[in-house]
Amino acid sequence: MTNVLFVCLGNICRSPMAEAMFDQMVKNDNLENQIHIDSAGISNEEEGNSPHPGAQAEMKKHGIDISRMISRPITNEDFTWADLIIGMDSQNVYFLKQMAPKADQAKIHLCLDILPDEAGQDIPDPWYDHKFGRTYAQLSRSLPKWLAYVETNFN
Repeated sequence: MTNVLFVCLGNICRSPMAEAMFDQMVKNDNLENQIHIDSAGISNEEEGNSPHPGAQAEMKKHGIDISRMISRPITNEDFTWADLIIGMDSQNVYFLKQMAPKADQAKIHLCLDILPDEAGQDIPDPWYDHKFGRTYAQLSRSLPKWLAYVETNFN
């Protein structure tokens, strides 16, 4: 079993979108028994909240319901549980590396680093500009590559 954790600031926009999209891809490939997915936030500010209405609306356009997801902050246990931790922006990755035990540092990656032409770039937080379609498009480009990475390196 490979455990993949997606992380953003509040766990109400990017990381729940990534979790749901990756979950759909895993199900489509019949890998549910091999890959487990979760998401969390760096901050506890949104803890207990549903995904942002804009994230829900964007995902609904693509036939994915995220309305029942609940925001939660990352925990120390997440670093032990996860085999791969994918942060949505460089600030997320910075804070993850500050929080993670040394042994878990190599698990942490920037989401777009999987795409050579977009390596080092952030997936901007749509909470600020409401461009949830941009977030969906960026995740649509990167997540299939992450799934291939998991299949190649963990299974």
